[in-house]
Amino acid sequence: MPVPKPLPPGIRHLPFHLDGARQRQLVEAIRAVVAEAPLFTPAMPKTGKAMSVRMTNCGALGWVTDKDRGYRYQPDHPVTGRPWPAIPAILADIWRETAQYDLEPEACLINHYDAGARMGLHQDRDEQDFAAPVVSISLGDDCLFRVGGPKRGDPTMSLRLASGDIVVIGGESRLAFHGVDRIYPGTSVLLKRQGRINLTLRRVTRA
Repeated sequence: MPVPKPLPPGIRHLPFHLDGARQRQLVEAIRAVVAEAPLFTPAMPKTGKAMSVRMTNCGALGWVTDKDRGYRYQPDHPVTGRPWPAIPAILADIWRETAQYDLEPEACLINHYDAGARMGLHQDRDEQDFAAPVVSISLGDDCLFRVGGPKRGDPTMSLRLASGDIVVIGGESRLAFHGVDRIYPGTSVLLKRQGRINLTLRRVTRA
């Protein structure tokens, strides 16, 4: 049996960190967020090409992208114009358990993947504070997560993530390229309509 490759330094995988009960509580909290801040389809800068995921946010700031203004954080929903809902307490608790960082998160990006959705290799680099990690939470169907180094051409490795898994991206790998190559439909019954929800908690501004 092959020995799994070690993750790049600064990246931690916490398999099944959330048990079934906490996953269900988290889904209910996210449903309440989406009721206030509906999912929308973001667009790539310059080209305006629609991304395959739908997204929304909670927290003081939310990450958005569109053709004209590109990647950025802003305090309000780009469709409704209303402020983002607050980060639910259960999410703040998960950050404190896993981030190993003193300051609270300011943003939680909520991505919904259906069976055909993907996320190309990218860096999370729109934040001011790279000392803070990104805490990524998986809910629903499994996915194939890929991570590399700080340069786009660096070698990559793949990791299958299940519902309840958490990945922390920090330290010297804080700017590692990463993405989602595929979704494995029907591998979870957590979500009523299947698919995968990914939550990424981030600190945006410097202290």
